[in-house]
Amino acid sequence: MPTSRFCQLVGVPERSWRRWQAKAKAGLPPKGPWPAPTRDAHRDGIRNLATKHAAWGHRKIWALARHNGHQLAPSTVLRILDEEGLLLKADYQRERRQLAKARKAAFADAPTAPLQAWQLDFSEFETAAGGTWRVAGCIDYWSKYELGWHWSPTANQHDAITAIELALAEAERLLDGPSLLEHLTDPTTGETVPITLVTDNGGPFRSFRFEAFIASRPELRHVRTRVRTPGQNGVRERGFQTLKYERLYRESVDDHLDLVRIAEQHRIEFNETRPHEALAWNRPLEVHLGLADPTTPTFQREEILPTT
Repeated sequence: MPTSRFCQLVGVPERSWRRWQAKAKAGLPPKGPWPAPTRDAHRDGIRNLATKHAAWGHRKIWALARHNGHQLAPSTVLRILDEEGLLLKADYQRERRQLAKARKAAFADAPTAPLQAWQLDFSEFETAAGGTWRVAGCIDYWSKYELGWHWSPTANQHDAITAIELALAEAERLLDGPSLLEHLTDPTTGETVPITLVTDNGGPFRSFRFEAFIASRPELRHVRTRVRTPGQNGVRERGFQTLKYERLYRESVDDHLDLVRIAEQHRIEFNETRPHEALAWNRPLEVHLGLADPTTPTFQREEILPTT
């Protein structure tokens, strides 16, 4: 039997097998098994986090563990989850990073703070017994903060306007002081820099009523993406995908009451608890409020369990 075939059957890398053979022929003692103090010290905590957040991959579990005070590396979390049978094996991270790079390239001037660019769109979900419901919602491009969702059996200009009104109210609530218009106005020049609202070219966003609403709000200006380029609205699309794959598809959603309740629970978790890779594993709420920088993790940079 060829060595490559034998290694494949027993589940051993061929390079490891040849290295072991060379050491055996040289009369050297075999090495291992190696102790794993870091894995043993954090196994229970990582198992509990992965069980609670079953839809999250090992990198998000690692980031949440770091926020909770665990000093360990992502590879350690990956090994723990693999040993416990809790690892979600998917190879799409490279594709996601390429799409994120394309989204950033769509902006002539990339946002550098919250309340500079929002993305708005619709999505839909079919409940078990309550029919199909559509959701409209704005997400802040820079902080990835979900500004509120409007659920309805329709997806028209009235629903789009309601979603924007929810986002405006949530944005003012987070400011906790000045109005949104005051926040966007330069106190020296009096010039207002409106939020760029990005949508696709769907009918609701091309309607006269929708454009009239935008024109009545000096806080906003409307920009539509190029035709057949959904990646330009990719932060919004990804947010809805996260809602479905991490929550709605994993639970029993009987009617619109369950749908709204479960979705709102996810929105709160998404904004306040879930580490976001594009924000250096910080939470959207922290970044939106200026409590964290989207390029620097708020947990300690030390990743290896200190020796005693």
